[in-house]
Amino acid sequence: MHPARAAATLVIFRDRPGEAAELLMMERSRSMDFAGGALVFPGGAVDADDAGPAELFSHGLELEEAAARVAAVRETLEECGLALGFSGGLEPALAALLRARLAAGEGFAALLAEYELALDLQQLVPFARWLPNVKHKRNYDTRFYLARLADDSHEPCADATENVSLFWASARDVLARADRGDAKVIFPTRRNLERLAQFGDFASVSAHARSIAVRTITPWVEERGGIEHLCIPEGCGYPVTTEALATALRAL
Repeated sequence: MHPARAAATLVIFRDRPGEAAELLMMERSRSMDFAGGALVFPGGAVDADDAGPAELFSHGLELEEAAARVAAVRETLEECGLALGFSGGLEPALAALLRARLAAGEGFAALLAEYELALDLQQLVPFARWLPNVKHKRNYDTRFYLARLADDSHEPCADATENVSLFWASARDVLARADRGDAKVIFPTRRNLERLAQFGDFASVSAHARSIAVRTITPWVEERGGIEHLCIPEGCGYPVTTEALATALRAL
């Protein structure tokens, strides 16, 4: 197994009555070493600075788990300006100010203390954990969480650095874009989109996520019918567990 860095991702839902919920997708800059040009959910690596808020707001969570949730909250604020996982929510102006100060290099823990802000990490629903084993410059042990955007929330905005654009779309619509060749979706993202596409709203997918214990998924290559396939375990909630290696985008 190649060395991996802890990371966290937030799958943000926007419910639509009578229609499938939309997910916030971001297009990575093509200049990025990892998943350049691909569609991803907001998220990034866990920083050492996340340990302080994790300990302060863990409320019974293991510290490693709490730190991943803190990272998901922080990275989402940095990348798209949305403040999820804050106790009582956050005013748009304050969210924008925190985002700007984070971009300037200030620490998240210090900002939380300065503005006397608390995190509610229970707002994030554990969904999956992926630990690919690929020969790449960067390999991540990524925890995926679900969160619902409040109806009165302000609109997100891409940071225009790591991510060049963002949009809302249902899981099925994102998959259709990838199938048409209009978007790049790496193997873990595609499998997660297929799983999410089974459900119409945040409540139903959250109930599904809570019914299945999160297991660390490490894909492997296996020959099936004379063709090499990239495979994941059964029983983790994924409707598709194998794809021909020739078509699977493992990293870009």
